[in-house]
Amino acid sequence: MYIIDDGIKLDAELAMPADGRDKCPIVIIIHGITGNKDEKHLMAVSDMLVQNGFATLRVDMYGHGKSEGTFYDHTYFKWMTNAMTIIDYARKLDFVTDIYLCGHSQGGTTAMLAAALKHEFIKGLIALSPSAMRPELARKGSFFGNTFDPDNIPEEFELWGDRKISGNYIRVSQTLHVEEYIDRYKGPVLIVVGTEDSPELVASTEDAAERYSDCEYVRIEGDTHCYDNHPDLMVDAVRNWIVKMK
Repeated sequence: MYIIDDGIKLDAELAMPADGRDKCPIVIIIHGITGNKDEKHLMAVSDMLVQNGFATLRVDMYGHGKSEGTFYDHTYFKWMTNAMTIIDYARKLDFVTDIYLCGHSQGGTTAMLAAALKHEFIKGLIALSPSAMRPELARKGSFFGNTFDPDNIPEEFELWGDRKISGNYIRVSQTLHVEEYIDRYKGPVLIVVGTEDSPELVASTEDAAERYSDCEYVRIEGDTHCYDNHPDLMVDAVRNWIVKMK
C-alpha cells in the first residue's frame, strides 16, 4: 500500500492485532537514515505490538526503502511533512482508537518533532536511539565524521556505502532546535538507548529525557545503536511501557 504526500508515494505496511479485534490503538513506526520499514529491530517491535492488541503502520520515508524521492534530496522538513501526512492517514482509519509514534535514530528524532507538531492527536511517543543531537552538530559544523564551516555549507557530503547527500540536509537541520519541540509535547514518552551508542547521542537522550515533562528513560547496557546485542531488552522496554499506556 502507499500513502501519498504531496504527490510522493510512501510505501507502507499495515499490520492488525493478532486477536482480530475491531477497534484498537495504532503505532506508527519510522526508520532511521539509510534504513527502511523492514529492518529487524523495527519488525521485532511491530511483531510484539500486534501480539499485544495494537495495529502498526510501518512506512518507508522519502528517499528510503521502496518509497519515491531520492536519498540525496531528503531533509528533516520532508520527513516532518511525511510524518504529519501519515498521522492524518491514521486518523482516518475507522478502527483506530489512539495513535502512538515510534521512531528509530533519525526516525526517532522525526517522531519527536511530529509529536510536537500534531500533539493533540498523539497518545504517546517512543524514541529508540533518537539522533536528537544532529541539528546541534550541524550548527557546529559536524556531520557523520565530516567537518565543515557551518556558515559555508558544501554542496554535498559523502556518507558510507557510496551514498551522497545534499548540503540542503544540513541547511534544514541547522534551523531545528529540538528542545523547543520537546517542550511542546506534554504526553508520555519512552526513550531507549544502548550505552555503546555514540557518546553524543547518549548524552542527547539524557538531556531529552530530563526535559520531557513525562518521560521514562531506559538504558540498555552494552548495546548498540540498532540493538544488535540485546534486541529482546529493547522490545521488552517498549512492551512494558506501552502496555501500561493502553
